[in-house]
Amino acid sequence: MEALGLGYLAAGIGAALTVIGAGLGIGKLAAAAMDASGRQPEVAGQVRTSMLIAAALIEGATFFALVICIILATKS
Repeated sequence: MEALGLGYLAAGIGAALTVIGAGLGIGKLAAAAMDASGRQPEVAGQVRTSMLIAAALIEGATFFALVICIILATKS
């Protein structure tokens, strides 16, 4: 396999792992937030706000990793 082909393969695997990790992280985050809201409904608004901020940070890191994967794949 050529070096360029291996670069594409590595970028694809890296992007896939990034998206899988982000999905699992946001899933666990949402499950914990729903559990907290169910246990103490009076703080549901605060929990929701914290959950959205954490989800945005996870998404930001995910997009950064995907951009790095795309840059590495297109570098010749």
